[in-house]
Amino acid sequence: MNITNKVAIVTGASSGIGLATARLLSQGGAKVALVARSSPKLAELAHELPDSIAVRTDMARPEEIKKMVERVQEHYGRVDILINNAGKGYDAPIETIDANTFQKVFDLDLVGPLVAMQQVIPLMRAQKSGVIVNISSGTALMVLPYMGAYAALKRALAHLSLTAREELAQFNIRVSVVYPYITLTNFEKNTIKQGLEEQEWGEGDEGGGGPPFPPDPPEFVAQLILDAIEAGEAEIFAHPWMKPDS
Repeated sequence: MNITNKVAIVTGASSGIGLATARLLSQGGAKVALVARSSPKLAELAHELPDSIAVRTDMARPEEIKKMVERVQEHYGRVDILINNAGKGYDAPIETIDANTFQKVFDLDLVGPLVAMQQVIPLMRAQKSGVIVNISSGTALMVLPYMGAYAALKRALAHLSLTAREELAQFNIRVSVVYPYITLTNFEKNTIKQGLEEQEWGEGDEGGGGPPFPPDPPEFVAQLILDAIEAGEAEIFAHPWMKPDS
């Protein structure tokens, strides 16, 4: 899809990958609906990006997601692109995963994207076109100590995405999933950590030696998302070595 004059919803747009993606889409001529919980940051970004709107939304609350999509539809008259990027990390040993905390992250990382998809699909079907890009994680492709909760949700999101791709192809709605590598954002800082001492975490993370490759800037991932929109591939991996068959 050519993004010029297309209407794109970007969740988690106030920082990191979402912010970089919103800017990149706007530079390409898209009209961007900026979605996040941070009203001041969204307002500032909306002032920066032409023909964009800020829609404060808690993506863990289905009723707010529904209102958000309705507002975007009312403002622009259509929705061409949905980027499900908002999410939160949760690191804990399987033994100490807290069910209530896991449920909250589940609502944001998995149910939120699902509800957003459900809200835009009828609009895109009526338009006879649309693109949905869901942001998974490289952790969904690996088995890493202490990351089971988060990785499980991101793996589930990828499976939902690929299933939706099969179901919606007949309506000219393309669904893609992007797997970022470690990215230079505040994501790790904001990740919930339970039952992990600092030393224990370091020893479990890549054998205590740090990541095997340097982190990517958010702009790198934003370009992957744009590539997904334009080319419509099913799965986009940040690096070739991340592919399961590599």
